[in-house]
Order: sequence, then structure tokens, then C-alpha cells
Amino acid sequence: MLSTITSFFESHFSCEEANSEKHSVDQLHLASAALMIELCKADRNIDETETAALVEILRTRFELDETDLQELMVLAEEEVRDATSLYQFTSLMNERFEYSEKVMLIHNMWEVAYADGHIDRYEEHLIRKVADLLYLSHVDFIKSKVNARDKAGV
Repeated sequence: MLSTITSFFESHFSCEEANSEKHSVDQLHLASAALMIELCKADRNIDETETAALVEILRTRFELDETDLQELMVLAEEEVRDATSLYQFTSLMNERFEYSEKVMLIHNMWEVAYADGHIDRYEEHLIRKVADLLYLSHVDFIKSKVNARDKAGV
């Protein structure tokens, strides 16, 4: 799974020092997108509002143009399809994300989950599981949930 991510980025970017940071950032974008796509599928009802929220989060948070965004979505879908566990994504994040970036990811996941105006128990379970794998405190987990809920107006 991670070898697929690595080989894609190695084939598209040179291994120069300047590009190694971009390589790392792109891997994190892919892992983040994959987790949010997994969230959209968690309740077995892929809602257009959740998908739209996901696309908007990826576009604005990662500052992606339309071409890069579409490529990221396709790759993330493939990674979700081939994934055997969430650990594959969260281990990469634990290596490279600062704590505040992990909190932002969980907040983004809550935003996607709240996009349809309803939190399904499977969505909440998945977000909790990701937060645990990222070693987030329960306080930050709840703050992220409340902030996303308030932003959604639910």
C-alpha cells in the first residue's frame, strides 16, 4: 500500500532535496484524502454533500488546482480500495504531522461527516479510531467535533 504511494511519487517527482519536501507533503495529502474518502463510505451511503465537502476541504486546505485535485481523488480511491487497515495511513501521519496538523485532520473529518447534517454511528466510530491511532487527546477529539458541528450549524 505505502509502496504504491511511494512509487507513484517517485515516478512523478525527482528525488532532489527541494522536491523531497513536496514528495512528503503529497504523500500526506494522499493519506488524508484516503481517510476522508473512507469516512464518506463509512455509513454505506455516499452522500453528495459529504463528497462535495471533501473536495472543498482538499481544494482549500491543500491549495490544489483542479487537475491535481482530480488526480489526488483517483489515487486516494485506489488506496482506499487496496487498504487493509487505517494504520497504513495514520502511521505516515504520525511520522510527519505535527500534533496541530493531526487535530486539523480530525476537524476536517468531522466537517465531512457533518456535511449531510447527520452523524452516523459508523462515521463517529471511524473518526474516533483515526484520532486514537493519531494519539490525539480526548479533549481535542471533542473540541474538533464541537467546532465542526457549530460550523455546520447542526
